[in-house]
Order: sequence, then C-alpha cells, then structure tokens
Amino acid sequence: MAIKSKGLLIDITRCIGCDACSENCKAVNDLPPQVAPELDSDNWTVVYRREQEQYVRNLCRHCADPACVSACPVAALTKEESGAVLYDKDVCLGCRYCMTACAFRILTFEWFSYNPRIRKCVLCDARIKEGKSTGCAEACPTEATVFGDLDTLVKVAKARIADQPKKYHDYIYGLDEAGGTSVLYLTSVPFEKLGFDMTVPKYPLPQLTWQVLKQVPTIVGVGAAFLGGSYFLFKRRAAVAAAEEAAKSGKGDKGGGHA
Repeated sequence: MAIKSKGLLIDITRCIGCDACSENCKAVNDLPPQVAPELDSDNWTVVYRREQEQYVRNLCRHCADPACVSACPVAALTKEESGAVLYDKDVCLGCRYCMTACAFRILTFEWFSYNPRIRKCVLCDARIKEGKSTGCAEACPTEATVFGDLDTLVKVAKARIADQPKKYHDYIYGLDEAGGTSVLYLTSVPFEKLGFDMTVPKYPLPQLTWQVLKQVPTIVGVGAAFLGGSYFLFKRRAAVAAAEEAAKSGKGDKGGGHA
C-alpha cells in the first residue's frame, strides 16, 4: 500500500527550547549525543533562540521538488514516497552541488572524514515505513512539533490561524517556499524577524537548477577549447622563437668564417 506523504508542523509559539527534539533525533539516528548550537554532520536539527524569546527549529525541509536532488549528477539524493529526501553515500561523488543548490542552506558535509558524506535530517524515513512517528515529534513535550500526513498538517495549520488570529501571524512558512516543503512553520510574529529567508522563490527550484546545470557541458567545452588553444599558441610561439634564434646563430657562424 502506498505511503501518504508525511511531514512536520512546527508551531514556534509552543516551543520551550528544551532540545528534546535534538536529543531524540540523535538517539534514533545513532548520532553522537552532544547537542550543538548549529547544524553540522552530527546535528541534524537544532533549536535557536530568536526574537521575543521564541525558539526556532532548523532542519532539512524535505522539499516537494528538491533542488538538491535535481543538482546531483549521479542520483545520490532521492525524494521518497514518504516525503523524505534521502542520501546514498555509496553513489555520491563528493561534488557538493547539492549543498550549493539548497535554498535553505541545510546540507552539511563531513569535512574531517577520510570518506566524507553529505549529512542531514532523513525525516526518520525508516520509522515512517514502520508506521512510527519521527523521533523529534515523538519526544516533543508541548506538541510544538507534530508529525502526520502532509495534507492534514496543512489543514491543522490553517485551522489554528483561523481559530486564533490574534495569536498567529497569518502565514504558513513552507507551504509555498521552493514549491512547497514537508516541514511547515507557524509563529506569532513575521517570519523575517525570526531569521527565515523570505526571498526563497515560491516555485520549485529545479527549474533554476537545470538552467544552470545544462550550461555545464558548454562551459567545460569552451574552457577546454580555450585552454587547448592557449597551449597551441604557446607551443607555436616557442617554436617560432627557437627557429629565429637558430637562424641568428647560423648567420653569426658564417660571418665569423669570412673574417
């Protein structure tokens, strides 16, 4: 049976900054236990303290049409039926195009490893396929993070805004950003005050990704032609200079014989 696309609704008004989400994320994904203040290869979700004492979770948004997936030349990243965007280290080239393509600047890299991998939240895909919740939602004591079918979460978010218009800022972040994501946010203040990037386009970013990537063969070809031409001209110039020097030396020898 097909799995309905899942997601997370993060209600910033309910978050108390306890880090239970980060801690359980580490536990269920076998990551080192120490919680860091910034996303890195061992910390797939972090909580920031922002404007008006509000706490903001940051993690992979699992875009509906991910730019990181379209940017990968070897399909090391895939969009799963569950809604998760997953990474296969056995396929990865290490080019890090995906990091550049991500509009939310989420993906991290194991810079100090001899066999580095791209690292990020996996939306607990294995747990979803077992019928379980994500680790972060399971651990949240205030239901600031709620896991469920994505279409249901959208309805819940809209209902909360409609029921308490004075409490919530009338906007669901992630509903349209980058063409829509599997991680939605609610808050009581404008999102830009909490550090959210409001310039992210409201359409799927692979449209832009392919416009850039399709130029790569042309750029490489032109670059190769330029370098090849430069090398030819350099060798040709050197050959001409050597011939001229040889001609001068020959004239000098003949002149010496007549003296």
